[in-house]
Amino acid sequence: MNQTMIITIASCVVVFILIIVILIVRKSKKKKKYKKLLEDLEYEKNQLASAPVGPELAKVESYLKNEKLEVMYQDWKERLDDIKEIRIPKITDMLIEAEYSLSQTDYKSTMYKIAKLEMEIYKVRTKSEFLLDEIKELTTSEERNRAVITKLKTRYREVYEKFIDTKSEFGDMATSVELQFENISKRFEDFENIMDKNAYEELNSIVSAIEEMLKHIEVIVEEMPAVVLMAEGILPRKIKEITEIYNKMVAEGYPLDYLNIEFNVEEANKKIKDILDRAKVLDLEDSVFDLKVLTDYFESLFTDFEKEKIIKSEYEEANKTLSNKLEKTNHLVTDIFQQLDELKRSYDLKEEDIKALEEVKTELEKLNSDYEVLKGHTNNHTFAYSKLTEEVESLVIRLAGIEEKLDKSINVIGSMHDDEVRARQQLEEVNVLLKDAKGQIRNYNLPVIPNSYYVELKEASEAIREIVKELDKKPLTIEVLNTRVDTARDLALKLFGKTKEMIKTAMFAEMAIVYGNRYRSSEKELDRNLSYSEVLFNKGEYKKSLELTINSLNKIEPGIYEKLLDFYSEDNSKESNVT
Repeated sequence: MNQTMIITIASCVVVFILIIVILIVRKSKKKKKYKKLLEDLEYEKNQLASAPVGPELAKVESYLKNEKLEVMYQDWKERLDDIKEIRIPKITDMLIEAEYSLSQTDYKSTMYKIAKLEMEIYKVRTKSEFLLDEIKELTTSEERNRAVITKLKTRYREVYEKFIDTKSEFGDMATSVELQFENISKRFEDFENIMDKNAYEELNSIVSAIEEMLKHIEVIVEEMPAVVLMAEGILPRKIKEITEIYNKMVAEGYPLDYLNIEFNVEEANKKIKDILDRAKVLDLEDSVFDLKVLTDYFESLFTDFEKEKIIKSEYEEANKTLSNKLEKTNHLVTDIFQQLDELKRSYDLKEEDIKALEEVKTELEKLNSDYEVLKGHTNNHTFAYSKLTEEVESLVIRLAGIEEKLDKSINVIGSMHDDEVRARQQLEEVNVLLKDAKGQIRNYNLPVIPNSYYVELKEASEAIREIVKELDKKPLTIEVLNTRVDTARDLALKLFGKTKEMIKTAMFAEMAIVYGNRYRSSEKELDRNLSYSEVLFNKGEYKKSLELTINSLNKIEPGIYEKLLDFYSEDNSKESNVT
């Protein structure tokens, strides 16, 4: 038990010692860290103390030849003294205080003082750098500005040579440009005078002025010839040519008011005068752009004039076409309405057909009215031909719609007339068919004609009379007439076909009986069948008679039906040739 306690106590002691060691190590590291920070801050303070502000300020003493520069020097010296005699010593004191807190292991206070030190050093460094820049602006101005002036003189010579080479293109503006070159040259002389007086504080402003003047003269030399060429040459010629064409076209009757040419020419002349006035004082702001806009505008007028000529030709052609079509349509509608009462008496016109014609007439009257307005605008030269062309095309489209409706109405009336003519033609054809059928019946003296045939003949004759009755009616109802014609034609065709078939069957039956007589004496069964066939034939049952005779003969002479067909065909052919 005593041994266990000893081990426990020993372990606690070891742990306690380890904790103390760790704390000591951490504290040592922390102290080293703060010490390093203070060393860095002291280095930065020494850098501030050794900054080249003093030597640079000493250079200024050799330039002190005017009151203004002396004032600047005094200000700089006071600011430098403030840094060296007040600010830096203050930083030194703050460093000592921070080091003391660190020696007392007061890390919280040390950290606070380090932060204040960093802030103070930053402020002093900024003031020092700003002061150095101000001083250098003066001490280096001679060398810097001399280099700039050398380049500016090179630019001046180049732009002046370009001006001399193109001087003839500047016209009356050459004098103003020469004066500006003289002004720039004087500015270069001013620069040398300032350098002689050591008035370095004025160098920046004079250099900037020379640079601005050079930029301006470069623009002038570049753009002035184009401005003079357009404002004094190209544009006046274009305006003169446009005015001549405009006056000529107006005299020829072209409505060009919509182009506002007279007003635009006046405004263009004002603009050109303003540009030339400003050019005399070398103000070319937006001049090239404005002249380009004016040039493009007058150039576009040539296109507008040509377009107007083409459109006028198209308008006149469209107007002529519309006038001719409108005249024909007016005559046609007038003729239709003059005959409308007669048409109503002749045909059973529907209310919708008459209404369609009246709509056509109303639309046509409105179109005629609008066309008169269009002609008035044309004669008054109120609107451009492009606008008139749109109007005439609109009228042409409307007329096409009216013509389409009129065609439908005319087709309705024409169709009724055609149906009437066709009905009369088909009446004649049906009568011929019926007459032909009757003639065939009379020519072939059949022993008996079936009652059904007379019934069909009566129906066909009655249907023909219905056609005649319908044609005699006023007004005609075409739908009823067409029905009557179709019915009569079908009945007549049916009767005609039946007549031909009945006569053919009778002739064939008679031929078969005559052919079978040669076998009567030898074939008793055939003789009985032929006698019965004759009875059927005389009763008018020609088909049954033919079937009985052919069947009986076929037993004696197979293939007799085909042979009789051949005989029948030959006889009919001979008959046709004789006829």
